[in-house]
Amino acid sequence: MTSQLKNGIIIGLALFAMFFGAGNLIFPTSVGLNAGDSWLSAMLGFLTTGVGLPLLGVFAVIKIGGNITEFSKKLGPFFSTVFGMTIMTSLALVAISRTAATTFEMSILPLLPNASPVISSVIFFALTILLAINPNGIIDRIGKILTPVLLLMLSIIIFKGVTSPIGQPAILNLSNQYQTGFFGGYQTMDALGSVMLGGIITASLISKGYINKKDQKRVASIAILVAGIGLALVYGGLLYLGATSSSVLTSELSRTGLTVEIVSLILGNLGKVVLGICVAFACLTTSVGLTATVSDYYKNLSKNKLNYKFLVIFTSVLCALISNIGVDAIVRVATPLLITIYPVAIVLIVVNLLSPNAAEWSVRGAVIGAVIISTFDGLKALGIQWQFINHAIMSLPFGPQNLAWITPALLGFLLGLSFSLRQNKRKAIRI
Repeated sequence: MTSQLKNGIIIGLALFAMFFGAGNLIFPTSVGLNAGDSWLSAMLGFLTTGVGLPLLGVFAVIKIGGNITEFSKKLGPFFSTVFGMTIMTSLALVAISRTAATTFEMSILPLLPNASPVISSVIFFALTILLAINPNGIIDRIGKILTPVLLLMLSIIIFKGVTSPIGQPAILNLSNQYQTGFFGGYQTMDALGSVMLGGIITASLISKGYINKKDQKRVASIAILVAGIGLALVYGGLLYLGATSSSVLTSELSRTGLTVEIVSLILGNLGKVVLGICVAFACLTTSVGLTATVSDYYKNLSKNKLNYKFLVIFTSVLCALISNIGVDAIVRVATPLLITIYPVAIVLIVVNLLSPNAAEWSVRGAVIGAVIISTFDGLKALGIQWQFINHAIMSLPFGPQNLAWITPALLGFLLGLSFSLRQNKRKAIRI
């Protein structure tokens, strides 16, 4: 085995662990339950945004320069900063809060039905603060042990659930399930996280001696393939288990409650307890990692005017308060935000991959075109809409699929390109 292949596999397994996060296992089962016999179409949609897009995001960041600043620099200093702040704040308020809520609902509540979510969140974030403020390697050791154990547990659950299904996918005869899975993948938030993880993977490649861009891309490609296969198998397997439960369980169950019930039906109470323990520790490692990353970002953004320890405590306290509204409520609140900002991330990923040397105004035009439509889509998800605007958006190509932003993004790119060409022509004439 060559060193590049070996390092690619190692980095790929690490990338899988960073992307998966225990909190993400609740989404594919829910999508599968609601899709029923249309689970395959829903799976393809979920894998598009839950696996394909995040991995392309990592590669785009590595290709363009290895950090969030380079990734979004063509938006200009101000809007690049706004984009970075939006990504980091979203990860903080949604993803970190969700780890605590998932821990309570999947690890504590099944064992202690009368437990208090407030006490659970206080203990969870006290540990987060302790580990994030004083990093001493323990969180890495926990992650290295718990991630394989969690993966082993999920492999057993998926294998047994596929070979001895708890039921058959209900015949629902639903249409547009690719679209349902596509937007369900948004909830993983992995495409947003890929902007951050791309920088971490770049640093890892450099630390292993891969300074040359060509070598970085080659090893990164191996890592992305390994992570992609792992994520596709786990997400796809969990989504299928959700589909097989559609004839047995009700859609009135919460996302965490559904996953707990599926595990209980497949492996019994012991399996549910072991999975709950793994989920709790895995969520804690995710919380610590994200809290440290977000705090470090804002410390650097403020040029050290904001103290790192203060930011860790502030983030933890705020997320502890949010976590008490529960996983499903956090998902509902996050949906309009994700619908608004995801198209921007998709545009930047595509442009950085396909046209890294694109003119600045082309990129800005594409983002402006996308965000105008996605903002109205986000407001619509909040229940705020205007009939004439909604009708105009739906009449655009891909409007019925809630992807109307694609056409304005393309138009904005072309208009920006035209503007840049005119500017360059004027400069040439002056010279």
